[in-house]
Amino acid sequence: MIGGTTESGVRYAVKQGGKAVAYCSLSLRCGTRNEEGFHNGIAHFTEHTIFKGTAKKTARTINGRLERLGGELNAYTTKEEIVIHATVLKEDLRKAVDLLLELATSASFPSKEVETEKGVVIEEIQSYKDSPADDIFDRFEEKLFAGHPLGYPILGTAKSVKKIGHDELKSFSEKFFIPERMALSIVADIEEKKLEKIAQQICDRYFHGHTGVPAEPDCTPAGGVEISVFNETVDKHNHEVNAVIGSSAPSLYEEHERLTAVLLSNILGGPSSNSLLNSELREKNGWVYGVECSYTQYSDTGIMAIALGCDKENLDRCLSVVDKHLEALRTKELTPAKLKAAKKQLLGQLAVGSDNGETQCLSMGKSLLCFGRVSSDQENRKAIEAITAEDIKKTAQRTFDPSKLSRLIFL
Repeated sequence: MIGGTTESGVRYAVKQGGKAVAYCSLSLRCGTRNEEGFHNGIAHFTEHTIFKGTAKKTARTINGRLERLGGELNAYTTKEEIVIHATVLKEDLRKAVDLLLELATSASFPSKEVETEKGVVIEEIQSYKDSPADDIFDRFEEKLFAGHPLGYPILGTAKSVKKIGHDELKSFSEKFFIPERMALSIVADIEEKKLEKIAQQICDRYFHGHTGVPAEPDCTPAGGVEISVFNETVDKHNHEVNAVIGSSAPSLYEEHERLTAVLLSNILGGPSSNSLLNSELREKNGWVYGVECSYTQYSDTGIMAIALGCDKENLDRCLSVVDKHLEALRTKELTPAKLKAAKKQLLGQLAVGSDNGETQCLSMGKSLLCFGRVSSDQENRKAIEAITAEDIKKTAQRTFDPSKLSRLIFL
């Protein structure tokens, strides 16, 4: 892997990998938490509308640019970033990278297209609300970060989206879509020196004459975000009950604690059937439709949350099982054998994920934005191997402190 920073301030990392298919992504350090002074939802709406036209291309031309080559173009928005990414045959990589930079630097936000897209996004908002299993996560974060930008919904509201127009989109993109806030990552079966040259040449062309230094995270230190504690039940008149139990967790920049939290989350409710909650609630008793423990990392805080869906008559016993496992993790250390098995499982899952070129490319972009570099597999393995049973216990005590746990239930 080769990494660096262009003269204009764009961080980049390139890696030779894969076969016929190439992956590229442009990550921008701006998301929902950066919407102060703008209408809520503008980060996500900007991500949608950059595809609606540039100074040189119409929406139709943009949409067909890579599709005609058999490739794909996509994007997504989080609380802290916007990512535009593409998958193409490796011989078309330069075209894909060029298009990503063009979208990020010269989107025209035509008023007619903007108005049409409002309907699409409002429909997306409504669709999300119609799915309690999805909507409950937004409501949980909104309550946990009450009054803080991290509590704003990524999609915005129908009311806020309706107020967004061409001028506001232009203002938002001009403020945040700048080289100092960008990270370009590429994974392709091409010599890395050639990949680096592609990255540098295209960035230099779009930012000719501009010099800059990559921006540092614009957030408060870890622990600076005030967290609310609540226990609320909302009657949604659904046939399925949805519940989320969780609290704040280590931030991105608490390195050892963050990796410990990743391992803890995987042990408790990871994707495998042998995770503690999956094993007892789903495999053994069949009480839930689904259960998972997720860990979301932000620059200055994090969230670890257990989510489950079940029939109403099973809710109390499910919550009792969750409480039992949280108590055990807070008070008892894992045995050496269980800790070793948990680490091996996590390392295996990470290896499988990194074998996917797109996943690897997106992960590289995230690392560049957050840390300014991409850690090697060996570094990650060494860090995970260093986690002790006492670390797991301490993180469980911090994250699942009963006095700080919040709960939201949709009946």
